[in-house]
Amino acid sequence: MYRITSSTTTMSDSGISKIDDEKLLSHSARVKDKVLLITGGASGIGKATALQFSAYGAKVVIGDRNVDGAQATVDEIIQAGGLATCISCDVSAWDDVVALFELAMRAYGAIDVVVACAGVTEIGAFGVVKFDANGKPLKPRLTTLDVNLIGTLYTAHLAQHYLTQGRTEGDLKSLVLLGSIASWKAIRRGTMYSASKHAVLGTMRSLYPDFADRGIRISVVNPFFADTPILALPIKLLLAGIPLTPVTRIVGAIFYSATDPDPNSNGSAWLLLDDGPVFQVSKEDFKLGVYKVLDERINSMQKGLVYYTRRPCLVSTKHDSTACAPVGGYEYYVCFYCHGSKIPLNMKFI
Repeated sequence: MYRITSSTTTMSDSGISKIDDEKLLSHSARVKDKVLLITGGASGIGKATALQFSAYGAKVVIGDRNVDGAQATVDEIIQAGGLATCISCDVSAWDDVVALFELAMRAYGAIDVVVACAGVTEIGAFGVVKFDANGKPLKPRLTTLDVNLIGTLYTAHLAQHYLTQGRTEGDLKSLVLLGSIASWKAIRRGTMYSASKHAVLGTMRSLYPDFADRGIRISVVNPFFADTPILALPIKLLLAGIPLTPVTRIVGAIFYSATDPDPNSNGSAWLLLDDGPVFQVSKEDFKLGVYKVLDERINSMQKGLVYYTRRPCLVSTKHDSTACAPVGGYEYYVCFYCHGSKIPLNMKFI
């Protein structure tokens, strides 16, 4: 089990809630006999998270390209008396991610917590154009986006389906995405990494309403640099003397964000700055500062629209309902069965 120790580092008063270390594992009883599916569980934060959940009685399913490392994590869990299994999984490959979820269902019959932990650092020098033998610019390597963003989207897409299977009121069902301080502060010469992590934060915020409607928790944990295999040696040298975020505290934040039963914390982002404590950025905190201006502006536009009630689908009589939404200044019927078949309707302002 990973033990969390307190830190004396403080943050200037911003109104954002601080979560003490001692509280991060306070809902550990909720994971007993539950099933954790985690990507990137062969090493670093992913491995530590798998071990932490297992220590409190969760069954663990790991997907990782490093299948030997994943198996080592599984072996460690089994030796400690837990249950775990793994599969080779490249999260940027759709079929691999599907196979991971199917493995969990075959092995344990349910999925209760999903942690999208697989990630890479900046790969390639974005903006440094290279040329082929004919002098034509070569396409940049997009591996960082493929793993950090596409892999996260694949995982979230499947989680939304599998977490609802067999769910009953009060069940623990949760998706945790791994962001970064780069979700908030862009890193120079880390263009693709910054873009991917900004997008992960946006993904959580976009998915929250639908997840909440289904009784599923969703959150994003955003650590500063941590001493893990993802951190390349040159970056470690640049960070020499700067306190890194303890892996144990990152794991605690993942654990707490997944297990907290308070519905008010659903849809939150969790920040870990250098070796300081965990801070909760709630949904309401996203309405402060520049977010306040945007929120008020968007709300005023939405209030100017007269929304239509749900009606039969205009594309197929087999579909029983549609949802009306403002799109590009016009109001459309968007049939979710037809996946985007749009038929313009009248739009009125009041």
